[in-house]
Amino acid sequence: MKLDLLSMRLFVSVIEEGTIAATAARHHIAAAAVSKRISELEAQLNTQLLVRSNKGIAATPAGFALINMARGIINDLDNVVAQMQDFASGTRGSVRLQANVSVITQFMPHALKSFRSAYPKVQVHLEEKVSTAIMRGVADNLADIGIFTQVPHIDGIEVYPYATDELVLIVPNGHPLAGRGSVSFAETLDYEFVGLHAGSSLNYTMVKAASELGRPLKLSIQVAGYDAQCLMVEAGLGIGMLPRASMHTYSALAIQSLRLDEVWACRELEICVRSYDALSVAAKLLFDHLRSLPPSR
Repeated sequence: MKLDLLSMRLFVSVIEEGTIAATAARHHIAAAAVSKRISELEAQLNTQLLVRSNKGIAATPAGFALINMARGIINDLDNVVAQMQDFASGTRGSVRLQANVSVITQFMPHALKSFRSAYPKVQVHLEEKVSTAIMRGVADNLADIGIFTQVPHIDGIEVYPYATDELVLIVPNGHPLAGRGSVSFAETLDYEFVGLHAGSSLNYTMVKAASELGRPLKLSIQVAGYDAQCLMVEAGLGIGMLPRASMHTYSALAIQSLRLDEVWACRELEICVRSYDALSVAAKLLFDHLRSLPPSR
């Protein structure tokens, strides 16, 4: 059995408009032609779809069931046409992207600039979140794509490698550790830290590493981002930690970076989606761009 798409559209319109005449006017065809199409559809399906009375037209139970399926079919077909038109005229759309502060400061400016240059009609909505919240946001459909520092995964998402970064220690000029090329994390635990807020992957890494050494992590203050952290370190409120590639942003401050002699200082960054196959065209384009572009540091 082959159902005619125009008959399905007319059937939906009759339900929405309430009369054959209004449907005929909407589609610029004769009322008799509309009636004939509906009758043929009922004959094909061997069931009555509409009840006609002097009060107008109403759907039968079978008609109500069909209208939901018909709308889905029509929307799917319209979506195919719209997406093909996007390829022909220049892809447009919007993508919700969540990333943690490390990813945003190191990689996103260059990555999003080159993406917008290639696809100017795609709007990217970037939101900063901590790594655990990013995974949950993607799983709960609050974001299309998430990029975060490697942490234990949750169910309901697909996770792929993205990039690596390196953590360094930052100290104010004149600090006892200043001027050294490298330092172990154990040596830093004699001093107070300016840490990021609880829940951040960097805060978790530091607390875990200190616990494994059987030492407390002394936090003088906790802040929301690298800008505040570097300013607090410069002011002498403690030492800190951030990715090496983010350090150039704060080169004007009276602080310096030291290499950390720790395996965990080299971190894996990951990118996730709920389902790559289910992404919109625009989201797939951004996802592929982010994964194929060599991250700029």
